[in-house]
Amino acid sequence: MSNASQDASQNLNTADVTTAAPAAPTASAVAPGGKKKVNEQDRAPIAITIRIFIYLVAVHFFAGFLFLLFYLAGAK
Repeated sequence: MSNASQDASQNLNTADVTTAAPAAPTASAVAPGGKKKVNEQDRAPIAITIRIFIYLVAVHFFAGFLFLLFYLAGAK
């Protein structure tokens, strides 16, 4: 190994690795009653949540309809 690559690998091995300690919730982040306050950024908008629910229900109905078609076609 050349001196430059040894220095580079030595710098990688002896690099200071610091980890940030999780910050304790501040008084403004804790709702009355001791519960953690939910940020709006942590949740999807209600319109998207409803749309996903409708899509899931519709897909299950469609899959059930296809299952019924294959069941009835195989019953003959």
